[in-house]
Amino acid sequence: MRKLTLSLILLSALSSGCSWIKFPGVHKVDIQQGNILDQGMINKLLPGMTKSQVRFVLGTPLISDTFNQGRWDYIYRRVSPSGEKTEENVTIYFDNEGNLERLTGDYAPAQSSLE
Repeated sequence: MRKLTLSLILLSALSSGCSWIKFPGVHKVDIQQGNILDQGMINKLLPGMTKSQVRFVLGTPLISDTFNQGRWDYIYRRVSPSGEKTEENVTIYFDNEGNLERLTGDYAPAQSSLE
């Protein structure tokens, strides 16, 4: 009875933490979260664009702050099957009239007027 109990405990401990056991041929998928942005999309942004025009170019922001209507955050995170993590951030700022004022983050616009 004692060997059976010990075997069951050992089996449950080994099966519950399978992440350290590497099984050959097991497919792992990319985990992507957020908005996929590229330099071409950022280059389309021009000073004075309205919020709807920015939303058309970049998509709906991942974070739209309730307390600060003049700031949108676009965040993209990816974890590859090998465990490599990638993160990109772009923050868009609007003036009081709701027009594009500037942006900061991992991408810089081709026009120097938005920096």
